[in-house]
Amino acid sequence: MKLNFYGGAKMVTGANYLLDTGNLKILVDCGLFQGSKFAEFLNYEGFPYNPSDIDYLLLTHSHADHIGRIPKLYKDGFRGKIIATHPTVALIKAALPNTLALLMEEAKRDGHEPLFREDHLINAVLLAEGANYHKEIRLDQETVIKFLDAGHILGSSIIEITCNSKKVCFSGDLGNPPNPLLHDPDIPENPDYLIVESTYGSKIHEDKQERKNILEKVIDETVAKGGTLLIPSFAIERTQELLYELNEMFSKKSLPDIPLFLDSPLAIEITKVYKNHAEYYNEEALRLINSGDDIFDFPNLVFTKIADESKQINTIRGPKIIIAGSGMSNGGRILHHELRYLPDSNSAILFVGYQSEGSLGRRILNGDKKVSIFGKKIPVNCKVFSIGGYSGHADQKFILEWVKKINRNQKLKKIFIVQGEIDSAEILGKVIKKELNIETIVPGQGDKFTLE
Repeated sequence: MKLNFYGGAKMVTGANYLLDTGNLKILVDCGLFQGSKFAEFLNYEGFPYNPSDIDYLLLTHSHADHIGRIPKLYKDGFRGKIIATHPTVALIKAALPNTLALLMEEAKRDGHEPLFREDHLINAVLLAEGANYHKEIRLDQETVIKFLDAGHILGSSIIEITCNSKKVCFSGDLGNPPNPLLHDPDIPENPDYLIVESTYGSKIHEDKQERKNILEKVIDETVAKGGTLLIPSFAIERTQELLYELNEMFSKKSLPDIPLFLDSPLAIEITKVYKNHAEYYNEEALRLINSGDDIFDFPNLVFTKIADESKQINTIRGPKIIIAGSGMSNGGRILHHELRYLPDSNSAILFVGYQSEGSLGRRILNGDKKVSIFGKKIPVNCKVFSIGGYSGHADQKFILEWVKKINRNQKLKKIFIVQGEIDSAEILGKVIKKELNIETIVPGQGDKFTLE
């Protein structure tokens, strides 16, 4: 077998891996490069393989940096089969139209053709079929695949590919347990080769109780000053986790009596998908639902789906909370709110997810005193906060323990470290090698390996 790294190598985004079994060409993920202008440029380059030669595209989950180039793959000739868990198929149908809208905005702004058209998106999604966790799917006489629970977002998967008794395991994005909604990541059994993410490979998160304490503190401080709290949030998973915990705060009467707006049409649609797939939740979330609690809704929460409703938010005087996309402030309605509230010293912005190098969110988080939004230089006078514990990604400590459990029978031959900035990937690789004495490799873009 040959393993090729065409995205997510020495960078967080653009996940795209090609496994050639000799009989089948199997892609794992086909995501957008995100963050800097250079990253956006990479999306428009041709694929380093012929898309029409690809037999299967397997998806670990539905975030844009793992699915965003699927319609381009179709546009360039792919007609194979797409396989993902049932929730992932539902989520890509909801998420990809939003990706197209953002790409069209970008194309109009920069004066070039969009990455793909709506017809490419529609036809690509028709190739997708759903799979269940833990059930083997035979692709040919030699190759079997299985989806395991990654605990990252609804339907997220660790993918096992077994061919001629060799097992290759792709971690996808690993969850950051304990998750208020989802199960902990599964432990794959005896893979020979492991491809593991490293987004937070050099960091240790705050514990979950600490993140709740920080959230309450940030809300209380902002409300006391009469300001507005902005929370740029990813529409998938992060928003639902926030709603769950804000609902919990409301039930315990620790949430101030102020309006809270979910100003994201995509997040509203995604929340509906979550409600339709409750069977994937963990026991505690199911217990709350069965008791009659709507875990994603509570008094004072307002869903603003259409543009006019979004504009009305700015007419609301006094303190308020606005959750809006995109999570890295690269587009979406959050930009309009940042334009208004970043200069306000009484207001605050709270980041609850990873901010790619080069993204607007990263620049704000790094302390830039002025940022550019819609071509205007905007002063950043508001308070800036970040909660690492809200990350949907496992930290170094969890990844190391997860790999140790996988290698309990000492079957692992090599570990490839991906989906992290270079320092993060290299630090994680050194830690794993020191602890387990297994060869670790941080592959670069275009690197190819023969799996013996």
